[in-house]
Amino acid sequence: MDEIARAREDLMKNLAMPLFAESLFDHMSDTSFFIKDPAGRYLSVNQGVLERLGLSSKAEALGKTARDLYPPHMAERYERQDARVFKTGQSVIDNLDMTVYPDGSAGWALTQKIPLRDHGGKIIALATFSRDLMEPSRAGLIDAAFADTIDFIQTHFQDHLRVEELAKMASLSLTQFDRRMKRIFGISALQFIIKTRIDAVSHALAHSDQPIADIAQEAGFCDQSALSRQFKLVTGLNPRQYRQLTRSEKKPA
Repeated sequence: MDEIARAREDLMKNLAMPLFAESLFDHMSDTSFFIKDPAGRYLSVNQGVLERLGLSSKAEALGKTARDLYPPHMAERYERQDARVFKTGQSVIDNLDMTVYPDGSAGWALTQKIPLRDHGGKIIALATFSRDLMEPSRAGLIDAAFADTIDFIQTHFQDHLRVEELAKMASLSLTQFDRRMKRIFGISALQFIIKTRIDAVSHALAHSDQPIADIAQEAGFCDQSALSRQFKLVTGLNPRQYRQLTRSEKKPA
């Protein structure tokens, strides 16, 4: 293990407050942060969660589940996402979720969920970071059809997706769809599809011993060469280098 990797590991071992992220995100009014266990119980929440739920203390949220705190249609969506993370071990990246803003109005947020593992690799919890999209929500740029289209991309990224068909799914013209993608995600629809595939490839490289050619096929690339070109363009590394880098960080001293 190199010096920096050892320093990173020692830092996390010696922290007096390992849930530092909770306090860090307490001061971000447009953000919800929380950690859940496999039973769906909240183990850590930031102040933003309390403001959205109208709670006066963190104790009122800890130990509760989404069904205890949110309307059924929101809780069911959160549960489906959580179950997918616990089952597959894959992170949820850039997902559009319905939310309630601190002023009580309804809107949309951009959510990231990552699995948290113990030293043996078992998933023991998940962490969620969700940022409000107030301006796009109030401008009417996000609705259920658009959110469902994003869900479709994230669960069918390995298929041959045509942006024109995705625009129809969102009940938008091609120009409108691409404009909204850029406004919300900062990238075009095609770039979003590529990013979703690269995210899946990165996870497979870091957490499996699958041959790179198989990973390429499962992620929707025509062959390993196509994956390697796109992966290096996005990350600066080829898939083999990325796998070696992630594995070296996990090796014991």
